[in-house]
Amino acid sequence: MNDTTLRDYPSSQAAASTARGLGWALALVMVSFNLRPPFSNLAPVLPEVVRGASLSGLEANVLAMMPVLCLGVFGFIAPRLAGRFGTERTIFLALLTLAAGNLLRGLAAFPPLLLGTIAAGAAIGVAGVLMPTLIKRDFARNASLVTGIYTMTMSIGAASGAGTTAPLSQMFGSWQIALAIWAAPVVLAVLIWLPYLRQTPSSGNTPQPVTRYRIGKLWRNALAWQVTLYMGLQGAISFIVFSWLAPLLRDRGIDPVTAGILVSVTMLVQISTALAAPVIASRRRSQGSSVAIAMVTTLIGFLCCLYAPLQLVWLWTALLGLGLGACFSLGLTLIVLRSADAKVSVGLSSMAQSVGYIISASGPLFAGLFRDWTGSWSAAGWLVIVIGMLAIAVGLFAGRALEVTSEGSTEVQQKQA
Repeated sequence: MNDTTLRDYPSSQAAASTARGLGWALALVMVSFNLRPPFSNLAPVLPEVVRGASLSGLEANVLAMMPVLCLGVFGFIAPRLAGRFGTERTIFLALLTLAAGNLLRGLAAFPPLLLGTIAAGAAIGVAGVLMPTLIKRDFARNASLVTGIYTMTMSIGAASGAGTTAPLSQMFGSWQIALAIWAAPVVLAVLIWLPYLRQTPSSGNTPQPVTRYRIGKLWRNALAWQVTLYMGLQGAISFIVFSWLAPLLRDRGIDPVTAGILVSVTMLVQISTALAAPVIASRRRSQGSSVAIAMVTTLIGFLCCLYAPLQLVWLWTALLGLGLGACFSLGLTLIVLRSADAKVSVGLSSMAQSVGYIISASGPLFAGLFRDWTGSWSAAGWLVIVIGMLAIAVGLFAGRALEVTSEGSTEVQQKQA
């Protein structure tokens, strides 16, 4: 080997490491893009689905609630699956399940719609729990920034689902095709994920094994419950918006395509705060004030969409999106910041997202039921206010500069200033 080759060897290694790191980041981004369309793409065409599949009001409410409930139920088993099959293989299997679920949702009958919704929710529940763990593990030095990119990409996926499904339904003359077509980006994510199934652990931004952390240690930990309750309560509002904002706007006289685009605007605007909020909040000793500001912004935006003049509806949906993006990304940031290490983050992520999403599932269910019982959206507005106030209360506690450690079920550690 000549001198030139010797001089070039370190730089070649660095370039290869950088390429692996960028490829791994792209794989994570492609997965995160597909974790929200199943929640946002049904609402813009829900009246057509109700008519086409002959759904009752209860069945429509079940479809709105079920994916969120599945997030919670199946999130519990994510650490066990990762411990048995490996994190990368578990996410791969989740992606395959998600693709199948999206295809089933394109069939015009309640049983396949429900089965596809359950499959999609289960897949997202498993993958969603493991993704923050991968961020903590492989991007520890830039965890807040990567968390922001992760939530930003999910916002783009949610916006794509909300904004394109109604136009696709009109283009193809079929809401079934408009829903089933969302299997395509999942298949692309599967192909990008394939090289990492046989990844050999090494240094740098390449996949590393996740150590299991028994979630039972967290059940008596007050800080873990505070993070969990915040995730659940802010998620309840997010999924009310995903499920019912488009029907709400349509009931106020806005046409289906415009309603879908407005919801898409809400999701797209989330990108800015989803990226900025974790970075800003992580620089502070406590994240409580960030949580309060984000939730108040969300409440103002939602109530304006419900009651304020429609001439400014684009402003109201944008304001709502700013708040929602910050709320969700702060929830994920709290999981990362409150975890002492990657092992703890597995358990805390599983608890916060599993129990949290079971709590969140009540949001779209009761909002829809209140709408059916009262004939208006006013009761749903009061429901959002109550949930938001509770989220602020627990968020102030969850935002304190403490850490959940792996030493015991009730121990926390004061973070250094």
